[in-house]
Amino acid sequence: MALTLYVDTARWRAHQKHMLEQFPGIVPVCKGNGYGFGHERLAEEATRFGSDVLAVGTTYEAARIKDWFSGDLLVLTPFRRGEEPVPLPDRVIRSVSSLDGVHGLVGARVVIEVMSSMKRHGITEQELPQLHAAIEDVRLEGFAIHLPLDRTDGSDAVEEVIGWMDRLRAARLPLHTMFVSHLKAGELARLQQQFPQTRFRARIGTNLWLGDHEATEYRGAVLDVTAVAKGDRFGYRQQKAASDGWLVVVAGGTSHGVGLEAPKALHGMMPRAKGVARAGLATVNRNLSPFVWAGKQRWFAEPPHMQVSILFVPSDATEPKVGEELVAHLRHTTTQFDRIVDR
Repeated sequence: MALTLYVDTARWRAHQKHMLEQFPGIVPVCKGNGYGFGHERLAEEATRFGSDVLAVGTTYEAARIKDWFSGDLLVLTPFRRGEEPVPLPDRVIRSVSSLDGVHGLVGARVVIEVMSSMKRHGITEQELPQLHAAIEDVRLEGFAIHLPLDRTDGSDAVEEVIGWMDRLRAARLPLHTMFVSHLKAGELARLQQQFPQTRFRARIGTNLWLGDHEATEYRGAVLDVTAVAKGDRFGYRQQKAASDGWLVVVAGGTSHGVGLEAPKALHGMMPRAKGVARAGLATVNRNLSPFVWAGKQRWFAEPPHMQVSILFVPSDATEPKVGEELVAHLRHTTTQFDRIVDR
């Protein structure tokens, strides 16, 4: 009895193939929990479709994945002096986002991140004159720019990249490779056409692995079902049942990521209103679970436990049976499954 990730493998790989065709030279990203699939599985997939480089989040991830992927590993978190040294092979490429970082990686393979409108980290335009001398001491694999997902000011992502290409060229810096993030296929093609001597490589994680929502599905197995009448007490906190129904124990708890949710950016009045409504219900211990039964998302009977959740299913619905599975709408990047099943 488990929380299972089911993968329509043929459909999932067809989407990967489509992305590879749209983004020549794609750099697949495998970071965090491996987008819900795990590092080993994504390393196998990247090897299968012939990628020469795999991007990871941290040096610790690189140390784990190096035994599963034989190509180059690009660490996305920028190098900082004083960080804990992690033994890594020469095929690991470090990102740097400061002059000090470049000076601290003498002899290393590096990708230099420039400061985009994200304003997260990166080399600034004012530092470019000093950068020209600094790169003599490293093995420069290229530059990189990490762009925002939304452009609420109406600006053009391609123009932002072009602006940096012009600055780098004016500073007489090598432009053989530019790693980019969050560009559409058409935008990437425009850049490649305008700068034919530069190889543009798109670093893509979410859209590569999770772009086809119908290719994957989480399901939690029903472990126990107990009938309750209105007013019956139950659970750790001995709450009262609001009506007749069933307490359904289903695989999937906090250790799997159930009940844990990353903050979301809300756009528009309706999503904001729903968010306020959910917050109001939560203050009276009414929390909607991610589990679906009989076509409806069901309420938690109480906060999820470590490995299971207890749901309340009212008596006007069909009684779930032990061994049946409930679809679970879970965020891949915060979920740990018990098992993965290809079908």
